[in-house]
Amino acid sequence: MPGLLLTGGLTAIAIWAGNIPQVVNLGLGALTLAIIFGIIVGNTVYPRIQLVSHGGVMFAKQRLLRLGIILYGFRLTFQQIADVGATGIIIDLLTLSSTFLLACWLGKKVFGMDTQTAMLIGAGSSICGAAAVMATEPVLKAEASKVTVAVATVVVFGTLAIFVYPWLYDLNQQYQWLTFSPLSFGIYAGSTIHEVAQVVAAAHSISPTTENAAVITKMIRVMMLAPFLLLVSSYLNRSRVRKDDGATGKSAITIPWFAVIFILVAAFNSFHWLPHVLVSHLITLDTVMLAMAMAALGLTTHSSAIRQAGLKPILLASLLFVWLIVGGGAINQAVQHII
Repeated sequence: MPGLLLTGGLTAIAIWAGNIPQVVNLGLGALTLAIIFGIIVGNTVYPRIQLVSHGGVMFAKQRLLRLGIILYGFRLTFQQIADVGATGIIIDLLTLSSTFLLACWLGKKVFGMDTQTAMLIGAGSSICGAAAVMATEPVLKAEASKVTVAVATVVVFGTLAIFVYPWLYDLNQQYQWLTFSPLSFGIYAGSTIHEVAQVVAAAHSISPTTENAAVITKMIRVMMLAPFLLLVSSYLNRSRVRKDDGATGKSAITIPWFAVIFILVAAFNSFHWLPHVLVSHLITLDTVMLAMAMAALGLTTHSSAIRQAGLKPILLASLLFVWLIVGGGAINQAVQHII
């Protein structure tokens, strides 16, 4: 109970702060603020109360996280896919896969980073920011410090995107380098900016058309989280089999069931059987659960672990940020030209 009260208190403060207009304009949502507050308390007060709080903090970090990912499905419907069409789906798929594979290759081959950190940063950059990092953590069984480093990169470059993308749109409107309409630029923003809140903040400053297209495209990208987790789980399982038993080894595939239930919840939500008010309450509950998990992650992360990570994660995330802008833009232009 003490640990749950602590994470719940930090979550309440994060949700309150996340509704302040100045904070909203910066694209800092409740999840991001929860981990920031968690890190502050975790490196000051928490060590003195860790013995009585550890059980509740770990419950929030593990159990509430999985429940939060499942309830995240109530934010999505399959009808959103139809609204954007095949163009948005193909662009999201190509952007996601290219960004994640690039992160794995750069992280391991160029920067010599461990697989877990590279994958976590790749997941955050390619899918939906902090939520994707948190959802990938149980599959990788990664340490808290690695998760925090990955979330930090999302915060840094996702926040930067809020200011860069409107500037790029205005610049392109002036010089007409690329054929971007408000609608197509919305698809571009939704397929390449890290967090949902950051997508809204960046696209809102351009036009309502851009904002709507960006949010729908981003939601489709979020929906790809579950199959992504299944593929990562299958890949890791095969890697462990080859490592332990050789090429002929056999093992059951480890399935992250919370990811499967996430898809089922999104499918159920597509039928609109539940009243809108109830769905709204479920989304609020989901935000609370995910924020508590983020606060717990921050509480269990020591600043020394972040310092030990060094500049490599930031350098990797910066290259991925450039790729999302340039490579993502090329993917958008190519697919929209062909289709």
